[in-house]
Amino acid sequence: MESSYSLGLPSAKALKIARNQRIQDFLFHRVTQFFSLTVLLALLGIIISLFINAWPALSEFGIGFFFSDEWDIIGGKFGGLIAIYGTLVSSLIALVIAVPLSFGIAVFLTEICHSRLKRPLGTAIELLAAVPSIIYGMFGLFIFAPFFGDYVEPFLQATLGQIPLVGILFSGPANGIGMLCAGLILAMMILPFIASVMRDVFEIVPPVLKESAYGIGCTTWEVVHKIVLPYTKTGVIGGIMLGLGRALGETMAVTFVIGNARRISPSLFAPGSSIASVLANQFGEAEEGLHFSSLFALGLALFFITFVVLALAKWMLIRMEKAQGLKS
Repeated sequence: MESSYSLGLPSAKALKIARNQRIQDFLFHRVTQFFSLTVLLALLGIIISLFINAWPALSEFGIGFFFSDEWDIIGGKFGGLIAIYGTLVSSLIALVIAVPLSFGIAVFLTEICHSRLKRPLGTAIELLAAVPSIIYGMFGLFIFAPFFGDYVEPFLQATLGQIPLVGILFSGPANGIGMLCAGLILAMMILPFIASVMRDVFEIVPPVLKESAYGIGCTTWEVVHKIVLPYTKTGVIGGIMLGLGRALGETMAVTFVIGNARRISPSLFAPGSSIASVLANQFGEAEEGLHFSSLFALGLALFFITFVVLALAKWMLIRMEKAQGLKS
């Protein structure tokens, strides 16, 4: 009788190995699927929990909750406009300051910096990301804010404050604590995240592309603008969104330096409040009822703001990819 090998049939051992491989693939697929679904279930659970706890306030005040500046704990009247305004303004200030600085740091480390300095400077930037937020808050309150109020804000009032229309942003008493100070502290906090991501994505650009550009006489800026940025735009925007996500949800550092005032002022020197600072200050002492529910409504608003920002970033990336495809 001919063996299974002579007939071209697999042996029992080969069949067993193939069966074990199919079982391993099936288990690996299900385990990874379970991990992915766990993230989605956790996200869904957060949304449901926020909505259930925020429903009493939403049913009482309606959509007007998000457009009202009233926050009267005694009278039971609540609105989230002041906190939402403070969150958006402080985060925007942080981005305006941190993104150009992060871009400059990343370009310097990848294109200009001497090889001996790349590692220590890169490590120093990454260490800034490991500093706890409360340390930034203490630094902002006890060191940065007094210096800012004594020297920087008077200078801004004497220069930018004299420009028509723009001057209103730099008006009012210079006490160091306020929206601008909070934005600057946030910029210091998100800068290492954005700079690290930009540096990493700039380093994955194939050297042959940059060397070819330099070979035909391009300057460093032209290489970065025409080669590096188009190649890494997805990673760059992802790093900016990572920094913006931390700025929107930062709690302790902002609570220390924003002033925690329930008012809206066009001046960046004026104190204000953010969603995170309101939650940090009042959540522990809130009693069951509209006050407690209104804080959850603010948390729901913060979640929605973050979702909208990420959705806009994704939409912008899709538009950029389509535009690049049409050009090519």
